[in-house]
Amino acid sequence: MTVSNVQAGTVLSLKGKTALITGSASGLGKRIAEVYAEAGASVVIADLKLEAAQVTADEITKSGGKAMAVAMDVTNEDSVDQGFAAAAKTFGEVDIAIANAGIQIVCPIQDFPFADWKKLLAVHLDGGFLTARAAVRQMIASKRGGSIIFMGSVHSKEASKLKAPYVTAKHGLEGLAKVIAKEGAQYNIRTNVICPGFVRTPLVEKQIPEQAKALGITEDEVIKTVMLKDTVDTEFTTVDDIAQAALTFAAWPSNALTGQSLVVSHGWFMQ
Repeated sequence: MTVSNVQAGTVLSLKGKTALITGSASGLGKRIAEVYAEAGASVVIADLKLEAAQVTADEITKSGGKAMAVAMDVTNEDSVDQGFAAAAKTFGEVDIAIANAGIQIVCPIQDFPFADWKKLLAVHLDGGFLTARAAVRQMIASKRGGSIIFMGSVHSKEASKLKAPYVTAKHGLEGLAKVIAKEGAQYNIRTNVICPGFVRTPLVEKQIPEQAKALGITEDEVIKTVMLKDTVDTEFTTVDDIAQAALTFAAWPSNALTGQSLVVSHGWFMQ
């Protein structure tokens, strides 16, 4: 973490590192876990559904990696802390933590139930805070520092219709990351945000018919005129695109890269 330069052609390695990824039984989190294991990390698959998390952990282990599963409700303080404690007991304190768990609820603001607003913010913002806090505590205790990564979105930068709490939460994660980057610097802790465009995960697949119904258009039109209309090539971002960004953030060999956000969206948002 304190190396001052990056050698050209260096292979990114996480050998000897422990990484905990929330919401990693499927989708983006699962692919990141697989890539991290391939790079040498011991991976903790933290998910609300323990059985699904165990399946992913077993798959990684069978492929030659090191992985374990923990049940974690990111909206519950005790659940998060217990999950991190279990990870430390098996693999040692975490060096990398990714707050990836997320949900989506699509609805016009005038019809948005307050309970759904609170539910979505709890998963994204409360979950991001609790995950980061547990990680910071372990990184301070280990005296090794580490890397915390929040899964933001293009919606960390701009808005879309029907997504009031999601856009609010993703903007909030950028602010949280910047605060932790400042507070964590003295402990050698870096904090960054990945901002994907639309990735065709189960979360996005669910949105297509929901948005079609809410907007009164076809599912194909949702894809073409809502999800991909502002990209440079009308392509979905892939899970591999995001996993490689996560690997870069985690393996970056100096403290120069902190408090930043990286938009991976086929040019949907350019800054």
